[in-house]
Amino acid sequence: MIEEIGTVAGEIWNLLIERGELSISGVVSEINASQSIAYMGLGWLARENKLEFVKKNRGVYVRLK
Repeated sequence: MIEEIGTVAGEIWNLLIERGELSISGVVSEINASQSIAYMGLGWLARENKLEFVKKNRGVYVRLK
């Protein structure tokens, strides 16, 4: 499972390089993985201090640092 989470973290990284800032729900819907694995991938990148989270009116957005 750790390998799958790492792979998804890489997919999220590439998605944010291509698209820039996205809502968390937007990231989860764009990634080809279960919702829980996508959230774990976001957590992986957050733990590595690679993400910034921005609270906006309608939710939380994420972008690369």
